[in-house]
Amino acid sequence: MTRLASPIAVALAASVALLTPDVQSQGKPLPEGDAFYEEVRANLARSDREQYRYAYRERRSELHTNPFGRIGTGGLLIFDVVPGPELGIYHRRLVERDGKPVTNQKLEVIDRRARGTGNRSIDDVVATLEFSVRGRETHGGRDTIVVDFAPKKDAKPKTRQGKIAKVFKGSVWIDEASREVMRVDAISTDSMSYGGFIARLGEGTRAQLERERVGAVWLPTSIRLTGDGRALLFRKLNVDYVIEWVDYRRVLDD
Repeated sequence: MTRLASPIAVALAASVALLTPDVQSQGKPLPEGDAFYEEVRANLARSDREQYRYAYRERRSELHTNPFGRIGTGGLLIFDVVPGPELGIYHRRLVERDGKPVTNQKLEVIDRRARGTGNRSIDDVVATLEFSVRGRETHGGRDTIVVDFAPKKDAKPKTRQGKIAKVFKGSVWIDEASREVMRVDAISTDSMSYGGFIARLGEGTRAQLERERVGAVWLPTSIRLTGDGRALLFRKLNVDYVIEWVDYRRVLDD
């Protein structure tokens, strides 16, 4: 079966949209498999490279605990993010918490060079999942090709993104005209680790991703992860974790 790179490994989420079958386009033949998939893969790799040229604001949920042992997500953090001195390095500064300005925060250096980004991670996800074309639907007023995916039983992913992809099944909505991924909606088929502490989210965790055109390139605009699990000696874990990327602005030239 022809394979397609899934952007789940690069980022996941956004709210579920109502999808209506495009009756007028049902009679059109679907795109040719290999050529179509290769265009999508190339566009994902290009987007991954081009995102480094942009500064943006990042809005994300804040992880919290309380005296009753409950662990979950709540509150809102906003960061300013700009490219660093080389590809894969970003500088991030907290500028707002729960609607109130934050000042004099230390600049964080985020190093993504060792996380299997770019073509390596895309190829690893391709080798981890099986894909099948479901058909054509309308999403956001645009014709999309819907591709379903599920993990291969014998997959042995090597990157962080591939290992994440292995525990998900779901669907990808691809803009037919531009060959760009618009949306991913996935459900976990097994438990998975979460966050930088001892925690696991259970089977049925939902991950959703949205991408939009930003100038001449398509970039991720939101990711959402929702689910329940256990952490820190059986404490209950409730996660509704959202990251949004807004106010993209190109700051580096070719």
